[in-house]
Amino acid sequence: MRLDLYGGFGEKGRTCLGVESAGFHVLLDAGVKTSARDGADYYPAISPEALRDIDAIILTHAHEDHIAALGWCISQGFRGRIVMTDETWRDSEASLAGYSTPEQHALVRGAVVERLPVGSDVLTLGPMRVSTGRSGHLGGCVWCNLDDGRLRLNYCGDIVPTSMVFAMDPLPRSDVIVIDASYGDDNATVRARTVDIASWIAAHPEGSVLPTPLYGRSAELLALIEGPIALAPGMRDALCTQLQGASWLRPGVDDAMAARLATSADWNPGAPLPRAVLLCHDGMGISGPSRAILAEAARLGHPTLFTGHLPASSPGEQMVAQGRASWIRLPTHPTLAENLALVASCGAAIAIGHSCDRSMLDALKRHVPQLDATLATGDHVEL
Repeated sequence: MRLDLYGGFGEKGRTCLGVESAGFHVLLDAGVKTSARDGADYYPAISPEALRDIDAIILTHAHEDHIAALGWCISQGFRGRIVMTDETWRDSEASLAGYSTPEQHALVRGAVVERLPVGSDVLTLGPMRVSTGRSGHLGGCVWCNLDDGRLRLNYCGDIVPTSMVFAMDPLPRSDVIVIDASYGDDNATVRARTVDIASWIAAHPEGSVLPTPLYGRSAELLALIEGPIALAPGMRDALCTQLQGASWLRPGVDDAMAARLATSADWNPGAPLPRAVLLCHDGMGISGPSRAILAEAARLGHPTLFTGHLPASSPGEQMVAQGRASWIRLPTHPTLAENLALVASCGAAIAIGHSCDRSMLDALKRHVPQLDATLATGDHVEL
């Protein structure tokens, strides 16, 4: 088995991993790097020639750093199978519309997409048997296990072992694991950060803005906010959709969140910013309603809190740097303790980290001896 690191290694964004066995080529995810928009590093570092050799692409979920380069792949010559869960296909519209060109978006909409089931041996790709499980990151998001009869690979796209909302299935045994290293060696717990965010909200009773992706963190925030909530356009539909996927949720979560959603108000552009927590898409201010909302919040000095990754030069990163917004990261990726447990549970002798820079990989390496912290986008690994 050979791994080709096409994006997301030694960097954040454009997550894309090639897996080859017995001449059969699979891509796991095809994302963009939002901090490099219009730059050479925006799309995965894979050539048109290599894309023409790809037999299938599996998309683990609908966030832009994992799916928004799909149309670009097609435009560059990919003609293989496209496989994702029904929920990922349904939720992909926002990422494709916000981070693909209209031409790339149209190519995806015209493509044949196969349904990816969840369970053991759900798919055969050449010599590889594929198993999947719920990842805890959002509805429809999966981890993948590829077994070619000689080696077993666990690929964690984005994964959250202790989500307040979404369920995660245990990883199977593997020889190699590709971990979601987004937080490096940060070991802050969901519980601690939830308390911090709730305290920040309580300290701003006049209202605040909390940008968030439509899917995933939006549901986590709905679950933790105790006071009045207002929803920007698109947010109610996205939350309703997530609550309808009960099989992806932790037991008992759907009823409590449905009741919380029922008491939330709708907010429309042009109205004054509400005396409530305003949830708006997207979480970085690059796309969606949040772009205009954040500009207005900055103009008024209205309290604003970011809770996720902020790419360099994004509106969110600029607001925080200027002291016009706060940032408290709500864990929607594994903490140090969780990654240690994942690696130990599957028994992998080799670990590779994606979605963080080299310095964070070096810090993580001190705790995970199996981790190869030298690997970066453009490298190849023979297993």
